[in-house]
Amino acid sequence: MYTVTTHSPQSARPGHGLTVADAMDPCDYQIADDSTVDQANDIFHSAHVEYLLVRDHNGRCEGLVTRAGLHPFLARSWDAERTAISATSHQRGPFTWPTMGLALAALAMRIKHLAVWPVVDEDGHILGVLTSDRVAGLLATRPV
Repeated sequence: MYTVTTHSPQSARPGHGLTVADAMDPCDYQIADDSTVDQANDIFHSAHVEYLLVRDHNGRCEGLVTRAGLHPFLARSWDAERTAISATSHQRGPFTWPTMGLALAALAMRIKHLAVWPVVDEDGHILGVLTSDRVAGLLATRPV
């Protein structure tokens, strides 16, 4: 008599099979990389957000810009009016993808000191964002 033992994929991987797709949030606020710092600042103020995803002219994720990262340009109004987001120093790839294990993504975020990490598809188009708070919350509620 043979005994067949099956293991679910959830018990075989750290984080119990959770992936980035299980934890990502939609990102409602994006900006084109040729938009100006002044335009980004307007969005920050009107939407009350701390970051914007930056997309290139093909709609692919180019990075993430924060309100704090724009402060040097906002100090001089002529810089803010003329400087494109693509010319600023901001978080750039690599980005995460939805099938990446959540525990691995959490480790990468800790190593890179990321609070927010863009999630992209295989073509580089924006799917959402992964936040360190959401990742920590999901991993904390799943027993190892």
